[in-house]
Amino acid sequence: MNPKKLNPRLLWMQFEDVLAPRLGLTVFDRAVYSHLLRHSLVVGKLRLQFSVMSVAAKLGLSNGPVRQAVRRLDELGALRLLERSKTGHLVEMRLPENIHAIRLHKNGASMAVGVGAAGAAGEPPASTLETTDFLKTWALRKAIHDRERGACFYCLRRTPANVKCLDHVVPRARFGRNSYRNLVSCCIECNTRKGDRPAPDFLRTLYRLGRLTPAELDARLRALKDLAAGKLRVVAGL
Repeated sequence: MNPKKLNPRLLWMQFEDVLAPRLGLTVFDRAVYSHLLRHSLVVGKLRLQFSVMSVAAKLGLSNGPVRQAVRRLDELGALRLLERSKTGHLVEMRLPENIHAIRLHKNGASMAVGVGAAGAAGEPPASTLETTDFLKTWALRKAIHDRERGACFYCLRRTPANVKCLDHVVPRARFGRNSYRNLVSCCIECNTRKGDRPAPDFLRTLYRLGRLTPAELDARLRALKDLAAGKLRVVAGL
């Protein structure tokens, strides 16, 4: 099956006005997504084989940020990682209109999955939710804690008020935002142990330490993807 003919102008508008702000893409995410899309769907290829090293060299970046961007784009649903080996990555790129966390009308306007203009009951409009700084007020911080229902997002232990805090899944040092997609309620111990490590790596460390069962590890890794995709919403009066 051949990919449909793309409208470059519409694609660029969807990327700049909808995809990047709605998914909270960092400058590295944006550069890598644009590069991979340019060499796949834009030139009529459904799948793309590449190495992190080659992409990093072409973009003038180091390997680490590119590798992290590919992983994050996969978690967000902007691409589908089909195969990873020593020779490189095989991915299937997705257009903005085909990303699960986003829906686009024909005119390019965005709509969150399952949420109308006014949002679901008790939720703010999607546009307001996406641009809100959830560290700004006590009520907004409480909304993140309430979403986790008193448990640490990482180790799943109950977290009394005096030992819980908010953690940036993608650290601020790596351009992580104060978004409901990037903030979780956790215990102080997990917050300290995780530091600036990628959240999936930290979860696997908890598993190796016996703090998570195999089923719990799988569930937490899925929760990370749901969080980044905007599926773990909060209820807050904005």
